[in-house]
Amino acid sequence: MDLPRAIEENRAAIARILAGLFAMLGLADGAQPLRMPRLSHAAMVRLLRPAESAARRLIVLLARGLAVKARPPRAMPEGLAMSHGAKRGACFKLFDPRQRFAPARERHAANELLPRLTIFGRDETRVIAFYRERPPRNEDVTAAHVVRRLQALQSALANLPRQAKRLARALARRANVPHLRFKTPLRPGHPPGYRRKPVHEVDKLLRQCHWLARETLAPDTS
Repeated sequence: MDLPRAIEENRAAIARILAGLFAMLGLADGAQPLRMPRLSHAAMVRLLRPAESAARRLIVLLARGLAVKARPPRAMPEGLAMSHGAKRGACFKLFDPRQRFAPARERHAANELLPRLTIFGRDETRVIAFYRERPPRNEDVTAAHVVRRLQALQSALANLPRQAKRLARALARRANVPHLRFKTPLRPGHPPGYRRKPVHEVDKLLRQCHWLARETLAPDTS
């Protein structure tokens, strides 16, 4: 298998999908939308999540075998304090978000805590329940978070070797941390954004990148 060629072909395919997402958001002209319809936001995230997972697996392939030294933690200079309100640049996440196995909430569980009014009459008893007012289905939501994710993915695809070095340094640091449960960038099971029945090009792309990472990084048992 020509692994460098496979990585480049998949990188180019992710870049094409990313360009389409930028066009959907209207960022082709450099504009920065502040808000977007909820349904459009959900549709974009459904495409962005598998694209991020596919790119992350390409970075893992490039990071294998890299010999790097873990940078020692830098002390905060005297007189400076960490500002939680400072804006951070777009930085691509190198590790899969861990899958949550908590039981799903019931659809109307939140409404059970709201007050109920019971009216006792001569012939019948009526119970009036108060429910939370649901937001409009397609109301506008903030677009800042999804824009940062798009920019982070674009920056990562522009220089995959640099991201591979970042990952190698992060893995070297984690190797020296005792009692760390997850030291690998890829979570067990299906990757984030995986769909059993592919409905978009990015779904097939994620399957291919995940297969490459799994087959290449699998231990040799021969």
